[in-house]
Amino acid sequence: MTKGSYLLYRSLTATVVLWGVSLLTFGLIYLTPGDPAETILIQQTDQQPSQAAIDAFREEHGLNEPFPIQYLSWISDVLRGDLGQSYYSGRDVGAMIVQHLPATIELAVASMIVALAVAVPAGVVSAIHQGELIDAGSQLTALLGVSMPNFWLGYLLIIVFSLHLGVFPVAGSGGLRHLVLPAVTLGTGMAAIVTRLVRTSMLEVIETEYVDAARSKGLTERIVIYKHALRNALIPVITVVGLQFGFVLNGAVVVEIVFQRPGLGTLLVDAIFARDYPVVQGVVLVTAVGFVLTNLAVDLSYRYVDPRIRLGGETA
Repeated sequence: MTKGSYLLYRSLTATVVLWGVSLLTFGLIYLTPGDPAETILIQQTDQQPSQAAIDAFREEHGLNEPFPIQYLSWISDVLRGDLGQSYYSGRDVGAMIVQHLPATIELAVASMIVALAVAVPAGVVSAIHQGELIDAGSQLTALLGVSMPNFWLGYLLIIVFSLHLGVFPVAGSGGLRHLVLPAVTLGTGMAAIVTRLVRTSMLEVIETEYVDAARSKGLTERIVIYKHALRNALIPVITVVGLQFGFVLNGAVVVEIVFQRPGLGTLLVDAIFARDYPVVQGVVLVTAVGFVLTNLAVDLSYRYVDPRIRLGGETA
């Protein structure tokens, strides 16, 4: 499969996925019990609105239309780059997402840096010392990291490092000190997964013939491990890291609430409680786009990690 045809194929599949996400999200919101018009008006006025006001709100925002009409109207606006207006504030949804997106990306990237900085060395060392005490300790730590809920770890870190030691701020954003605890909280689960994967992949690679051949040439063990074995062991790791980046964006919802960071997670939760459906739909769609683009970037990166791999799954 040529590069052009493969990119076309992946673009078409990505389009289908995003269309499915948009339809599912819009459909679930449409089926949610309750009247968003009444909920929004109560929040805006702090009193029970009249039926006339509710009817006027529904008419203004097209909520009286059948589901197909509402969906087609919304998706046609999205294709033109218009994510709609917030029911609650009247602000442009796209502008709201742009305002909150940098904080979420900052947290996601920082958490991935933390995860990889811990996971890759830990996985390599665990594989080299297979069956030893350090290997058992690494696997136990990884198991605890996978099992530990983000919100629980976040509150634990706040209690220890913010309330008792006073090293980091309890919540908010604004600098590196505000980012450390959220990044560690979000990166721990990913570090645990990647550590186990790096260990497994390294154990497979170091038993191959070309690694033995590298040793027979008199190369030092460090060069054999980190130059020859690790590069090939990272191929499956890249897949998981790319997929985990999408999950990190989703996990940021919980972490941002715990640490009160003004990112997409906080925006989404506030919009859900406020029944601000255009904001919910916009955030979910943007997150889905990020997830799909990340997966595409992972696929394309295979060729540069291992030249034997061709786009479309063919191997040289």
